[in-house]
Amino acid sequence: MDATPFDYQAVLDQVARDVAPLVGAGTPAEYIPALASVDPAQFGMALVTMGGKVFGVGDWQVPFSTQSITKVFTLALALSAEGGDSLWERVGREPSGNPFNSLVQLEYENGIPRNPFINAGALVVTDRLQTLTGDASSELLKFLREESGNPDVAFDAEVAASEHEHGDRNAALAHFMASYGNIDNPVPALLDHYFWQCSIEMSCADLARAARVLARHGLRADGSRLLTRSGAKQINAVMLTCGTYDAAGEFAYRVGLPGKSGVGGGIVAVVPGRCALAVWSPGLDAHGNSVAGVAALDRFTTLTGMSVF
Repeated sequence: MDATPFDYQAVLDQVARDVAPLVGAGTPAEYIPALASVDPAQFGMALVTMGGKVFGVGDWQVPFSTQSITKVFTLALALSAEGGDSLWERVGREPSGNPFNSLVQLEYENGIPRNPFINAGALVVTDRLQTLTGDASSELLKFLREESGNPDVAFDAEVAASEHEHGDRNAALAHFMASYGNIDNPVPALLDHYFWQCSIEMSCADLARAARVLARHGLRADGSRLLTRSGAKQINAVMLTCGTYDAAGEFAYRVGLPGKSGVGGGIVAVVPGRCALAVWSPGLDAHGNSVAGVAALDRFTTLTGMSVF
């Protein structure tokens, strides 16, 4: 049974009213043409309790491009398959302080990315999952369908093609890390899986259900264990410090929850032991985070007092 100290539906309704003036602010991601055409005047938010009860407001059931949010789940799968600390020998756990697609630090740090949520780090994690499973993107899609309970979660071929067409920087990152021996698979194959993973479409409801595994300390929807409690703690910690590009400090200050954003305008957030949330609004700020999405999570934690601090 869920212990529900708040009327979550009333809270979400209040959040939606409070952030309504910000919906449409910012600019959808322009460097991916398939995202640039998305109507920015959309907003949705969903919350899933530990027991699986779902609350939502606005466009909470509208699928959108998850983009970098999927990096959280790829990391969870890779940690589950890898075991131990060997993955962390190939990717760090520190904020980068640089844009998510920067090459600068890799040369100074011998091809070891700062964290798993910048593009270089996510490529390393996808590479490990590809080696461990043989089909990284399909394993991710299968997992997200199962955890969300939605068999219709799917790749978006148009977005994947758009990512491919404008993927030179990611290719440069992968080749550079391969030159240091930190990539095992052929770079073209790795990029295929990475772009497909970023193209997955999900709704706020789907994402909140999937993120519940981190609120449940590593327990999946069916009750089986994906991660140890320590492993779930590690992912939540890295989300808090690195999950919103080079604005993680501001996000922690305003929201106070582990979170991961994507340039599709979505953000997932976790209240360990309580609930998981997802919010979506396509207009982005200068750091690539949803303007209305960050404001909504800020308002949620202010209204409820639910944060990790």
